[in-house]
Amino acid sequence: MMQKPPLPSDEEGTRMGESRSEAELLDLGVQGTSGGVASSGDADDRPAWDSKLQYVLAQVGFSVGLGNVWRFPYLCHQNGGGAFMVLYVMLLLVVGVPLFFMELAAGQCIRQGSIGVWKHISPKLAGIGYSSCMVCFFVALYYNVIIAWSLFYMGNSFQYPLPWEQCPINMTINKTVKECLGSSPTSYFWFRKALDITDSIDESGEFNPIMTGCLLAAWAIVCLAMIKGIKSSAKVMYFSSVFPYAVLFIFLVRGLMLDGAKEGIAYMFYPKIEIWAEVQVWRQAATQVFFALGLGYGSVIAYSSYNPIHNNCHRDALMVSCINFMTSVLASLVVFVVLGFRAKNIVLNCITQNLGLLNDMATHGSNHHWWPWFNMSDPASVTIPDYREWYHHYGSQVGTNITDCDLDEEMSKGVEGTGLAFIAFTEAMAQFPASPFWSTLFFLMLLNLGMSTMFGTMQGILTPLMDNFSLLGRHRTMLTVCSCALGFVIGLLFTQRSGNYFVTMFDDYSATLPLIIVVVFETFAVAWVYGADRFLDDIEIMLKWRPPVLYKYLWKYVCLFAMVGLLAASLLRMVFKRPTYTAWNHTTASETTLEYPGWALAMLAMLILAATLPVPVGYFHSWLKNRGMGPEGELAGQEIDRERYTKCNSSDALDSNSQHTPSVEDNGRPRASFLPLGLDHYRLLPQQEDVEEEEEDTM
Repeated sequence: MMQKPPLPSDEEGTRMGESRSEAELLDLGVQGTSGGVASSGDADDRPAWDSKLQYVLAQVGFSVGLGNVWRFPYLCHQNGGGAFMVLYVMLLLVVGVPLFFMELAAGQCIRQGSIGVWKHISPKLAGIGYSSCMVCFFVALYYNVIIAWSLFYMGNSFQYPLPWEQCPINMTINKTVKECLGSSPTSYFWFRKALDITDSIDESGEFNPIMTGCLLAAWAIVCLAMIKGIKSSAKVMYFSSVFPYAVLFIFLVRGLMLDGAKEGIAYMFYPKIEIWAEVQVWRQAATQVFFALGLGYGSVIAYSSYNPIHNNCHRDALMVSCINFMTSVLASLVVFVVLGFRAKNIVLNCITQNLGLLNDMATHGSNHHWWPWFNMSDPASVTIPDYREWYHHYGSQVGTNITDCDLDEEMSKGVEGTGLAFIAFTEAMAQFPASPFWSTLFFLMLLNLGMSTMFGTMQGILTPLMDNFSLLGRHRTMLTVCSCALGFVIGLLFTQRSGNYFVTMFDDYSATLPLIIVVVFETFAVAWVYGADRFLDDIEIMLKWRPPVLYKYLWKYVCLFAMVGLLAASLLRMVFKRPTYTAWNHTTASETTLEYPGWALAMLAMLILAATLPVPVGYFHSWLKNRGMGPEGELAGQEIDRERYTKCNSSDALDSNSQHTPSVEDNGRPRASFLPLGLDHYRLLPQQEDVEEEEEDTM
């Protein structure tokens, strides 16, 4: 570990230069800014986690969400199975873990939300925190709608048979509903009963009253869980973070007993290495790593800001990243065994129908050379390989009525997102014995996964605002209630009959580009503006050991270039491929791909602009504010603003075990700290409160 000289003691330290006295620094250090930033003394009243377990569950609950259950399995399914997993792990280690560690360390050291952290790095970068808050708000708007859908399905699961097991009867003409016959019972229930969806985004339709009520219930649950801050939400986390794992293991055990589970797992892990040659696969893997860990939201920073100063955040980064990946693998196993069961059932039904047609041909005296050698009167005895072998040789001679029944083709019909959860999975569970029990369990799991992520998302909004504006900090309950009420009112947009199309728009575009831009600025701010070496110095003070120097090069080059490349790829995809969405056509009872109309593209652009605009606005606001100050005054003012946020750079943060003698490597370089090299010749102000806190921690 690199040796560093100890901080000067009170007796040995020299005073500031003639431009500023210690008294002036003290006076400025306790004054509030125009934004109402709390002084360092307010940090003593900052809430804290009751235990390390509580904190880990909160971080895991936020990072492990619905994307692990329906996005990762879909990407693995579409992009080479085992080959995609290897690529994902590689990008997770090289890009995901370093950036996750960076956010954890920044929040824990500076003890502020995202706004305060980036304002500490540089007041000109405060806009990064506001952009994170905007993105969190956009995500919360549509994420709670998905929770509302889960509530609706869970409520409908207490029926036998399940309402999506069979097509309904039109009582007027006493026939099965045509739209359901053209699709499937699960698709019909989702599009017509749950969403009552329109044919395009241009047709808004009236509000869906049942979904509006479910959305109100979802926001009420979030509000009640968040109303006391981490003290209340963390207690809910004990259930919402652990319960999904119990359900996944139960589903895995049950799924492995199903006919078709072996075929599903084989399809999942079969590697297609040639897929690595496609740029699109790398982009999707990097995007999944990015969103799986919740980078850029500010929630990771907010949660870590409630940690003790000497918490081992490096170990936390590795542990949470590993848990996140293993959860994705576990969820993928569950998804593929169920999809394998579903696909095999479809193929066996296909064989049964074709054998029935062949039997009809036999009753009319048909007996050709291509006649099957297996027993057509007993479909259960006919295996899929036998049927496919016969069809491969004679399929072209039997006419169009007899079709192929290909298991691989059925497995390749991948579904993602809501299609996986509310159509494919519900269809499979309807064939389970005691189907209402399994359906209730599944949607209760989705509800808990969504809630734990929702708590983290809301924390990414509330914590920075309360830290940066003292008025909001004093009225935590009112801020929480008003935020949830505003979220519900704006969320009514998604409870229209066309609401699902707006959910797709927000999911695809309101967060993706803005979050990538935010993380690019975050990485640049730490690695280049603040300095990777200085950041590692501060982490060494916190952890009492220095992280590997490899992180410096990962932050400065690999992570930054990877995020810029991901941003460029996403922008080029938007430019060369007009944004589209999947719509439901009730006439044909099928899904169609439509282009967004002009007004929707304008709305999409406004969402991206609203989320990214705080970054340049914050820069120019700080530049105009300091334009009249001289270079020395501007620099000193910036450092005083930094001192208001940090605790880990105080001399009190060092104990006797962390003080070293200078080494040869340090002879040419003064110790880097939260103060720039030009100002580190004066001593830091003592913080008696910090001493008391650390003495309590060591007892």
